[in-house]
Amino acid sequence: MPRGIRTLFDALLLAAGLAAAGLGLLFFAAVQDLPRVPEPLGRIIDTPPTEIYAASGERILVVGDREAVPLSRVAPDFLRAVVATEDHRFWDHHGVDKVRLIKAFWVTFFRPGRVEGASTITQQLAKNLFFSFERSYWRKFRELLVALQIESRFDKDEILEAYVNQIPFAPRAHGIEQAARHFFAKSAADLDLAEAALLAGLPKSPTRYNPYRHLDRAKQRQGIVLKRLVATGYATPEAAAQAFQQPLQLRTEPARAETGSYFLDTVLKDLEQRYGTDVVHQGGLRVSTTLDPRLQRLADAAMAEGLVNLDRVLGLPGDATEPDDRPQGALVALETRTGAVRALVGGRDYRQTTFNRALQNNRQPGSGFKPFLYYTALEKLNLSPATLVVDRPVRIPIAGAPDWTPRNFERTHRGPVALKYALMKSINTVAAQLVESTGPGPVIDTARRCGITSPLADVYSVALGTSGVSPLEMAAAFATFADGGVRHPPFWIARVEDSSGRVLEEHIVGGRQSLDPLLAYQVLDMLQGVVDEGSGAVVRRMDFEGPAAGKTGTTNDYQDAWFTGFTPTLCASVWVGFDQGRPLLDGRGQGITGGRGAAPIWTAFMRQATAGDPPREFNLPEGLRVETVDPATGRAPDELTREVITVAVKADHAPGGLFTTPEATAAPLTFPVAPPPAAGAPPANRILEEDLPPDH
Repeated sequence: MPRGIRTLFDALLLAAGLAAAGLGLLFFAAVQDLPRVPEPLGRIIDTPPTEIYAASGERILVVGDREAVPLSRVAPDFLRAVVATEDHRFWDHHGVDKVRLIKAFWVTFFRPGRVEGASTITQQLAKNLFFSFERSYWRKFRELLVALQIESRFDKDEILEAYVNQIPFAPRAHGIEQAARHFFAKSAADLDLAEAALLAGLPKSPTRYNPYRHLDRAKQRQGIVLKRLVATGYATPEAAAQAFQQPLQLRTEPARAETGSYFLDTVLKDLEQRYGTDVVHQGGLRVSTTLDPRLQRLADAAMAEGLVNLDRVLGLPGDATEPDDRPQGALVALETRTGAVRALVGGRDYRQTTFNRALQNNRQPGSGFKPFLYYTALEKLNLSPATLVVDRPVRIPIAGAPDWTPRNFERTHRGPVALKYALMKSINTVAAQLVESTGPGPVIDTARRCGITSPLADVYSVALGTSGVSPLEMAAAFATFADGGVRHPPFWIARVEDSSGRVLEEHIVGGRQSLDPLLAYQVLDMLQGVVDEGSGAVVRRMDFEGPAAGKTGTTNDYQDAWFTGFTPTLCASVWVGFDQGRPLLDGRGQGITGGRGAAPIWTAFMRQATAGDPPREFNLPEGLRVETVDPATGRAPDELTREVITVAVKADHAPGGLFTTPEATAAPLTFPVAPPPAAGAPPANRILEEDLPPDH
């Protein structure tokens, strides 16, 4: 053999030897300290449950309790559906599906960005013996070795039985027997093909495919399972089609709804996104949340009572049971100085609808958005709460579109008024002039700095709340004004530990100064005026006496009613409306405003939530002083003054000053008023003007 070829051959032999030695060492290292497979195999599902605790230390949910049943008590349709969906070569391989493994490697290395699963049912069962939260190829290799060990010691029926008894279907339904009873109120042995296919699709993501919350997604997933059954020969196309068309008879009421179920759903979804479904449902986590059970009970009660009262005002029959027939509501309460969510209500009845309107339901806030505009005006236009603005008809040209002509709620105009008074009375024409001068961009920027994350349209009307937001965003954003311009992102998970007590994460409270503290307090002071004598005065009429600030919000067509407000320690946002966007109209056809529909719920909650708290005022920052002025002049009262307000102004503030736009300077100042009522008729808008202040 030529010397060159011999040298190459020797090199190849050496490389092969080194590779073999490396593989040997790798195998030796992998088998060290491998977890022991229990005997009988069914004990492999005896993992500690995940426990979720309130901020008080009270345990509020246990995730992972199981009830094992033998295969003889499981419907064959379900067993076939699981095998077809999770591991269609289960009966043929010995723990590792070589075809799927090769495909997974190919996708991983040659199609960046895509992930292809290759785990068999046996490998997924082996995961129960690994309580590490790392996701690595090394762990996958060790799981593979355990899977081979399981296959060598137990038959396929034993493996499948252990697997179907450990699958997570819902937080309170682990294993097929609990799942069948949870979703269909029947035994696992009695599941039909349609029910079996639905359940077999849930373990991929119990939260995402929850049929009580996302029936459309659950049905889509059911269709995928049925197609797999047909493809593997476990079902005929006709039987699969019939099963898909079959109406699902879900039990009318899921497992009992503990206090704060909307909150718990939020926590579970967040945990699954961070750690994965397997870890949350099988890893024995200990989770400390921010929930205050007392405040949650108060929030639930305030929402329930408020919506019953709203039903009565709307003239709805007392025997209507369908959720679509009733207005819905949402409430979020969080600490102003930390962002910790203490209570969360996502609808009127969790047992009827699990859709979380506190987080997922973006609705127009109406005038509830104006505080971001007023802060922008203070910052960009150098105005003060005492600056005079003119309430007058306005027409703002829009390039390529009809002119914008916003109107006041009362269809009247007051003429010159102090800026604070304009926010107290929620005067739209003043807001339109302000946003015309600042532009919508800076207003959007202010909202972002406060914590609004939803898409906001770059149009003038954004200042009047025409872009949808969630109650969670509104509560967090208003809390920024409450805490001197410091933004605290909202959170609900305070601490997570694994089954060994090792801390996986812990929320460290910290905020960022996102607003000028002096300007933030001036907005806060204006919002106190809203509550004391403005569109939110119902708060005071309902005997809430503590320091409070807030803003009502109502959309033009009465589809949404809001109130967002805060005390020095707690901020809450309340929304009410129909899911379908129907207008909120009382028995006389008059629209329900934020002051009439949402503020009473806020007040009922906050009055009890803050009962017993030590007296605490909003702290006036150094550099500001409080003055008493005539809202019609912006100056100190004189003998002609009929009304006074207090304003927080900077120490170097000079009285007087009129804000005008070029259009305002050129246009005559005329102030049309409502015509007098006919003889003997009640005053126009009597309900709104006397019982509840007008609000837009």
